[in-house]
Amino acid sequence: MRQPQFIRSSTFHWALMVAGVFAVFIMVLFGFIYWKIDDYLIARSDRVITVELDGISGLSPQRRLEAIDEKLRQDPRGVQLAAIFAADGHRIIGNIDSLPPNLLIDAPAQSTDIIRTDRGTRESQVVRAIARRMRNGDVLVLGRNVDETMEISHVVGQALALGLLPAFLLCLLAGAWLSVRAQRRVEEVNQRVRRIIAGDLRERLPHRDVDEPFDRLAVIVNGMLDEMETMIHALAGVGNDIAHDLRTPLTRARLALERGRTNATTLEQLQTVADKAIAGIDQALTIITALLRLAEIENSRRSSGFGSVPVHELLREVGDIYEPIAENKNIVLQVQATQRLNLRGDRDLLIEAVANLVDNAIKFTPEGGKVDIELLRGKNETIVRVTDTGCGISEQDREAVLRRFYRSDKIRNTPGVGLGLNLVVAIVKLHGFRLAIHPGPAGCVEIICPDRQDDSIA
Repeated sequence: MRQPQFIRSSTFHWALMVAGVFAVFIMVLFGFIYWKIDDYLIARSDRVITVELDGISGLSPQRRLEAIDEKLRQDPRGVQLAAIFAADGHRIIGNIDSLPPNLLIDAPAQSTDIIRTDRGTRESQVVRAIARRMRNGDVLVLGRNVDETMEISHVVGQALALGLLPAFLLCLLAGAWLSVRAQRRVEEVNQRVRRIIAGDLRERLPHRDVDEPFDRLAVIVNGMLDEMETMIHALAGVGNDIAHDLRTPLTRARLALERGRTNATTLEQLQTVADKAIAGIDQALTIITALLRLAEIENSRRSSGFGSVPVHELLREVGDIYEPIAENKNIVLQVQATQRLNLRGDRDLLIEAVANLVDNAIKFTPEGGKVDIELLRGKNETIVRVTDTGCGISEQDREAVLRRFYRSDKIRNTPGVGLGLNLVVAIVKLHGFRLAIHPGPAGCVEIICPDRQDDSIA
């Protein structure tokens, strides 16, 4: 017969082990209590016997006989033992048949075997007794039956059975309940995980708003699933975008070559056709190069080259590179980096990120406009800000512009492949920075760099 599943679970086994340990502890505890009570009762009996012996031994012989007789008559429970033996060993009075041979005289209380004679039969008992020789040669023996300890042992045993058995069963029931509860939660998680594996990316693990390890783990896993769902949807869209964006330049190159082969009659015409084809192929290669660059950055392959980067010098270098391009469009390009600030990062990647922001600002700013590159200090952070007087980014496009190959309708005719900001996001994420895009009629993009131990102000 196959055991129920909850019995085979580790939770139930742990509960069973705890119940066993608890049972052993209770048994040891009750044994200790019994041992202490037994010692206490024996010591109390010895004290009582000693006090009575001292009292009776101080009486006259006649009064001693009367005291023994009175003591035995006032013992309804039959636990008292007393006798006086003559010097030759015969009994004068009492309920002990004969002087026990192993009972030491004039010694402290001790356990000894006696034969009791006051119950109509000769009954052998083990008692605590004291023997003392009187001045006239008689031997006074007083004893007490300590069978009360056996009664107490019986009571303790009953208490142990009545208390331990329900407690043990309660532990087993608690273990079974916890095991069944855990199995139900795990089974529910298994079912949802199977649905996720089957392709239902919207499924999430169940959790409650309580501070428990399982629920905290479920929240973390759900966050991971959210990221994976976003990435998978993004990858699905990227595949379509890549196919679309590569198809256009390759189609143009192919059409140019076909037309050139059919219509070109001179060397100059063939060269023109070849130039157009090369331009289309270059555009496709630019897209592929940008994608490879993104993959390299997102895989953090460049993190080993991090070092201290003087940001003020980096911004001036970017300004020097793009100043001629800005002048050709009659755009004023200003670099405001008066503070000497250092960041930990990859210098080439940071130049590439800032250069992409400046390139976009110049590209989308009309002639006669202005582009500013600023280096600022915030609260425990360094800010690189690029602003322009161009068309800006709307609130609706603020998230969309970060997607690969995204190009809004108003910049559709502007040269580019739609990977610039996505490349900046990858670089910023690699460094642990944040990219902030402020919507409005003019462009404003910030790279926010929280302070770290390695950052410094020169």
